[in-house]
Amino acid sequence: MAFSPQQAILELGDAFYDPVHPARFPKQILRFRNDRAAASVGLDGLSDTEWLAHFARFEPLPGSLEQPLAQRYHGHQFRVYNPEIGDGRGFLFAQMTDDQGRLMDLGTKGSGQTPHSRFGDGRLTLKGGVREILATEMLEALGVETSRTFSLVETGEELHRGDEPSPTRSSVLVRLSHGHIRIGTFQRLAHFGETEAIAKLTAYVLRHYYGEEAGDNAPTRLLAHVVARTARLAAQYMAAGFVHGVLNSDNINVTGESFDYGPWRFAPIWAPRFTAAYFDHAGLYAYARQPEAIYWDAAQLASALSLVAPEDSLVAALDGFPDAYHRESATAILWRLGVLPRDPEQDRALAQTVEQTLAATDSPIDLFYFDVFGGVLPTSYGEPFAQLRAQLAPYRPRKPRDHPYWSDPEPCAMLIDEVEAIWARIAEQDDWSILHAKVAAIRRMGEALKA
Repeated sequence: MAFSPQQAILELGDAFYDPVHPARFPKQILRFRNDRAAASVGLDGLSDTEWLAHFARFEPLPGSLEQPLAQRYHGHQFRVYNPEIGDGRGFLFAQMTDDQGRLMDLGTKGSGQTPHSRFGDGRLTLKGGVREILATEMLEALGVETSRTFSLVETGEELHRGDEPSPTRSSVLVRLSHGHIRIGTFQRLAHFGETEAIAKLTAYVLRHYYGEEAGDNAPTRLLAHVVARTARLAAQYMAAGFVHGVLNSDNINVTGESFDYGPWRFAPIWAPRFTAAYFDHAGLYAYARQPEAIYWDAAQLASALSLVAPEDSLVAALDGFPDAYHRESATAILWRLGVLPRDPEQDRALAQTVEQTLAATDSPIDLFYFDVFGGVLPTSYGEPFAQLRAQLAPYRPRKPRDHPYWSDPEPCAMLIDEVEAIWARIAEQDDWSILHAKVAAIRRMGEALKA
């Protein structure tokens, strides 16, 4: 498709963001360019030289934003309100329309300091960039609504971090996202009592991300949309066996798209207390607590919107989260099982049996879904799977197991040992072939799974 630049964010005005200048980096080594994502917004025809000009030096894309914008927001971090955050090492670089007609953002990570950096250097470690590539590629393949890693450029600086060996290599990352408006964006406005700005932001989100004009009951309608989308996201995380690690309200996009990957992990088994962040000592964002955490964040949006909408209507919209989550959980699990839906009650019961059986047997999540894709359990799955086998019997496959992927000896997975091994080859030998081979393997799995 042809590149279709947009400037929608400028409708909000400068009270919502700060114009900033990108850092200047001593080196610009292109390590990853996502031509598949670029094709969806008409940028796949850029040469590598042009790519570096736009996504390492941040020369404006014609017709889009003339200057990068660091967005303002607050948020609860591990349920403690923090009014001193915002885009501290990233900015909104450009907006455009994708091949589905959606408004998309190109946002950065590691692009330099902003007014919200506080004591940070505004940079991103190269390892952090590599990990974000792996997270987004794997989640996209597993059917999770996620931002996509668009570009990774090594920048030649030595960074010092207290939680990993230092100095370490640096990078700047660009992500393609369906918006960067967060629950924390609304929280900031509520914190200052800016009701007119809340109404303005509500209208912007409804218009550009939900295809509606504000009109009557706009805040309640917005909350209902966000509840539905975030319930879907929570369900997709669980079906993917994914733990985000930091589900703070400033990390929840009002489009329900997952983004901003720090200490993520995939759980090897259905272990409720499995955590991704070493600093999550209480297990607040543990694997099985993610739906609760995302619901809690949605409640913070309801609280912010209560300045401009009746509380009872907001409570009613928020109360839709549990049912939406259970519906979406059935949809996500049936998708991974490779079977077509039959009846909402039966589908929900099947999804519950899958989770209960995986938890009770400590079965590897990725291997189970690999083996059972299409709805037939191998005979190696014995008596503990008897109920699941019976419930699966009437389901029809949503696609045949005719892709070469299904003849592999084991599933494509993304557990922490492999993540560290990929990084070690880069850190020790500057060998990027293992990363690119893994991305190719993940995309091959995605082809086998997709409808």
